[in-house]
Amino acid sequence: MSGHSKWATIKHQKGAKDQARAKRFAKLIRQIEVAAREGGSDQESNATLRTMYQKARDSSVPIETIDRAVKRGAGELDGVRYEPASYEGYAPSGVAVYVECLTDNRNRTGSEVRSAFSKLGGSLAEPGAVAWQFERRGVLVVPGTVDEDALMTVAIESGADDVAADGEIGDGGTWRVVCEPSDLTAVRAGLEAAGLPFDSAEVTMVPTTTVELTTTDDARKVLRLIDALDELDDVHDVYANFDVPDEILERLGE
Repeated sequence: MSGHSKWATIKHQKGAKDQARAKRFAKLIRQIEVAAREGGSDQESNATLRTMYQKARDSSVPIETIDRAVKRGAGELDGVRYEPASYEGYAPSGVAVYVECLTDNRNRTGSEVRSAFSKLGGSLAEPGAVAWQFERRGVLVVPGTVDEDALMTVAIESGADDVAADGEIGDGGTWRVVCEPSDLTAVRAGLEAAGLPFDSAEVTMVPTTTVELTTTDDARKVLRLIDALDELDDVHDVYANFDVPDEILERLGE
């Protein structure tokens, strides 16, 4: 798993403040609206909407709020029209960064993303410059306390491609179950039916290669940019291909 994923987990474990929680709600609602607009309001025929609906529920977004977002996206209620936009660039140390946004004003969003890169030691790149270093995958994070054989059997039978360890199992490590994005719902359902717990299940961009950051200073510079991008209202996901030793991430998370 990339260092960014581990850093996000540390921040989640520390607990989100009300303001951060509200901002996450707003970003999830935008994603639901766009999914409903592009694929319709029927979750059975719209896999993206089904995934986003579940992601919002996992984050405790009220069902009424989700339903209103679906109706706005489907044109049943008035609302702001959002559209997807993506940006690519490099963080310090040559780390590749892929930014996904939902915006009602591309000029504003592009300016804010560009400013974050330039102020924090990064650089914006041309479209396609770093996207090839990532692939879209379904990823489920499972506690390391789950039996490997049981997890492997259920995951593979449900459609997963791989089960691997992140960190030292028995010493805070977790299992990572990887599948095609279209198979995420089935794999999740398989784990639930078998009574196997999981910490998260989402479609994400997984780096095909990573840049190792071995000093606290290098890691801090990269994470400062990642966090600044995450904080932008129009940004809903930031992916980066860095990896950092756990002990450095723990020091930064203290």
